[in-house]
Amino acid sequence: MCRVAGAPPRILPPLALMLLAALQQAPIKATCEDMSCKTGFPEDVHSAVVSRSVHGGQPLLNVRFRSCDGNKKIHFGSSEPEDFRVGEDGVVYAERSFQLSAEPTEFVVSAQDKETQEEWQMRVKLTPEPTFTGASEKDQKKIEDIVFPWQQSKQGSPLKRQKRDWVIPPINLPENSRGPFPQELVRIRSDRDKSLSLRYSVTGPGADQPPTGIFIINPISGQLSVTKPLDREQIASFHLRAHAVDVNGNQVENPIDIVINVIDMNDNRPEFLHQVWNGTVPEGSKPGTYVMTVTAIDADDPNTQNGMLRYRILSQAPSSPSPNMFTINNETGDIITVAAGLDREKVQQYTLIIQATDMEGNPTYGLSNTATAVITVTDVNDNPPEFTAMTFYGEVPENRVDVIVANLTVTDKDQPHTPAWNAMYRMTGGDPTGRFTILTDPNSNDGLVTVVKPIDFETNRMFVLTVAAENQVPLAKGIQHPPQSTATVSITVIDVNESPYFVPNPKLIRQEEGLLPGSMLTTFTAQDPDRYMQQTSLRYSKLSDPANWLKIDPVNGQITTTAVLDRESIYVQNNMYNATFLASDNGIPPMSGTGTLQIHLLDINDNAPQVNPKEATTCETLQPNAINITAVDPDIDPNAGPFAFELPDTPASIKRNWTIVRISGDHAQLSLRIRFLEAGIYDVPIVITDSGNPHASSTSVLKVKVCQCDINGDCTDVDRIVGTGLGTGAIIAILLCIIILLILVLMFVVWMKRRDKERQAKQLLIDPEDDVRDNILKYDEEGGGEEDQDYDLSQLQQPDTVEPDAIKPVGIRRLDERPIHAEPQYPVRSAAPHPGDIGDFINEGLKAADNDPTAPPYDSLLVFDYEGSGSTAGSLSSLNSSSSGGEQDYDYLNDWGPRFKKLADMYGGGDD
Repeated sequence: MCRVAGAPPRILPPLALMLLAALQQAPIKATCEDMSCKTGFPEDVHSAVVSRSVHGGQPLLNVRFRSCDGNKKIHFGSSEPEDFRVGEDGVVYAERSFQLSAEPTEFVVSAQDKETQEEWQMRVKLTPEPTFTGASEKDQKKIEDIVFPWQQSKQGSPLKRQKRDWVIPPINLPENSRGPFPQELVRIRSDRDKSLSLRYSVTGPGADQPPTGIFIINPISGQLSVTKPLDREQIASFHLRAHAVDVNGNQVENPIDIVINVIDMNDNRPEFLHQVWNGTVPEGSKPGTYVMTVTAIDADDPNTQNGMLRYRILSQAPSSPSPNMFTINNETGDIITVAAGLDREKVQQYTLIIQATDMEGNPTYGLSNTATAVITVTDVNDNPPEFTAMTFYGEVPENRVDVIVANLTVTDKDQPHTPAWNAMYRMTGGDPTGRFTILTDPNSNDGLVTVVKPIDFETNRMFVLTVAAENQVPLAKGIQHPPQSTATVSITVIDVNESPYFVPNPKLIRQEEGLLPGSMLTTFTAQDPDRYMQQTSLRYSKLSDPANWLKIDPVNGQITTTAVLDRESIYVQNNMYNATFLASDNGIPPMSGTGTLQIHLLDINDNAPQVNPKEATTCETLQPNAINITAVDPDIDPNAGPFAFELPDTPASIKRNWTIVRISGDHAQLSLRIRFLEAGIYDVPIVITDSGNPHASSTSVLKVKVCQCDINGDCTDVDRIVGTGLGTGAIIAILLCIIILLILVLMFVVWMKRRDKERQAKQLLIDPEDDVRDNILKYDEEGGGEEDQDYDLSQLQQPDTVEPDAIKPVGIRRLDERPIHAEPQYPVRSAAPHPGDIGDFINEGLKAADNDPTAPPYDSLLVFDYEGSGSTAGSLSSLNSSSSGGEQDYDYLNDWGPRFKKLADMYGGGDD
């Protein structure tokens, strides 16, 4: 109740209060806007009537807090937080389900400014709704009326009393209602409906906005109804606005807001985020060790018991060593260990069945679901490696490296191929020189004892090693086992036949060159390292001797020369000659070793100097005519330069025409002594002497080309001089070329002559008179035909081989009459013709006929065969039908076809 401008207080009808309480809604309270603003609750005590039965999450009432400064951040609290909770919007909710007693329930609602920490309080009194004993069922089901507040009249009219704004409590509607539908909720009514015809409507999501059609209103009576069941998990609340207009659509009341809260029902089971959860825990973990967290969600309201979940473990497999190795926090889902004894070597994995139940785990009313938690016990290094034997044995041949001599085996109960299982080996004694190492096989974890340095049987015949094995990571704390295991390894060295070796190798000796063949040079012997093997003496042989100067005695290794040692040989490099020798034993298997003998050859003066170059060119006049020459000596100091240069006394023309002057130790200058020397090639002998002891000298011939020179000193006729001065080699080469060319020409001429002779030797195929094959011809032979003849008739079938008419001599033409000339001589066929000559015979006969001036014209019969001059037969042209076969009947030729028509006309025509 409140007053406005002296207006009397307005009291709610008692019936409206009872209906509000029946709908489990908070009582309607009115607030007034005072002229002077004061921050705080508008009243010290607030009373409300609620249903006797209260369930968790149910909104009970709405407390009003006035804040003059709209920027204040107010936090609401309750003195009974286990029963009541106040939201940020001032709505009071039941925190749990309970029954109100007959006496009013009181608690304090506080409001605190978060910035200034200023606090205000208001006492709330909840009274259970009265029990209707005399009212009818119709009165109990009467729908609440929501009346629009009064409004100010139009402008210009006097002020009327305005109804203060109502704060309409939310309408609570349970989800999943079974109806019947439409289900009536409230009735919207205006005080002016008595004087005006009004129309009511609602707007907002659920009415005229998606999802549309959930709430409808009777436009005449203002009855608001719901048309179908609601689902809180889809939409938790609806905010509608009610309107009242007249028949013309004019607004007659201010819209009022209606909030419909969907009350949650426990209609969703908890759902785990994963059906199978995987976690790990180290073995040997202490009780209370965190393992993993499982999580389930419930679509129901988490602020009510419907969405409050509780977890528990239904089963554990296996149940060793205890059936309750793990526990779970019933609210958070954290799984921890509660018992000791986790041992991966015994149980590697546990499977837990986890159950989540809503309604705070109430087994009677709550819904539940299950998931599986798989917990893997991870390995820790709680087992050291242990050798399978105290002593291991192995053997190795001497001088062998990178050989595995023993396998050390260990056992480790930890998980294979992990740092807690991988073994590391080290030697603790028995190998002071480091001849062995131990590698780890990554697959079997065995230790491989390997030789890394050669072992000499004559020095060490056996090794006894002490080895230790440990893991890559240290043992876990609290393990009572020693961290490592030890064992011994006994290794026997096997004696083998070793190669002999020369001492020293290489062997260096110094020797003057020129040592004569058969001279003893030195003794080069080898030693056999096998002292404990019975073998005969070593045998020596030569392996490499590039110049073949040496030989070695196979028994005592004495080296003698077989040729003169020459320091200037091409096989000597930097005065050093190398030869390699071989020493072999008779062991099993036979072994051999090599040694190198290095001979440092000392120089002697065994080579005379020579002039260089061998040829030179100078002008025929005195100036300029100097020639620079150099002395070359294969020997080295002191048997080389400086050199002495001089000209010989004979012939006398040498010193008369030339003079030589030494310009340095190795160089001299040759020049003309006379003013003019005729151009040509001159051999100038020069005597050169070295500085050796004794001296060595030689006479070298310098070929000098003297030529005419221009003003610059260049030869102008050097080509002529060079041509006249060809050397012997050049002349021989030229002669050989000429001889080869003549031989080729001669061979070509001989081949042409032979070809012409073979053609002339081919004659016409005319046999002598005694050749019966041509004198007696058999025309009725029907034997093998052409296959019985020895002739190659393929030439007759190759017209391309016949010479064309173009080769006929110019001027030869056929004549229509026979000129008076001598009979031409046709070629006679040889007595024994070759079958391949038939083509040549025809071609030659054709040429003879073409060149015969007495031959008949082309259209006359030609003679292609001549059968001798002694034939008694006349010419075939003399034959006629009256001289031979006149009595014969040739009419049958008419039956032979058109090809014989001409003969039939000639011989079968009767008397005609």
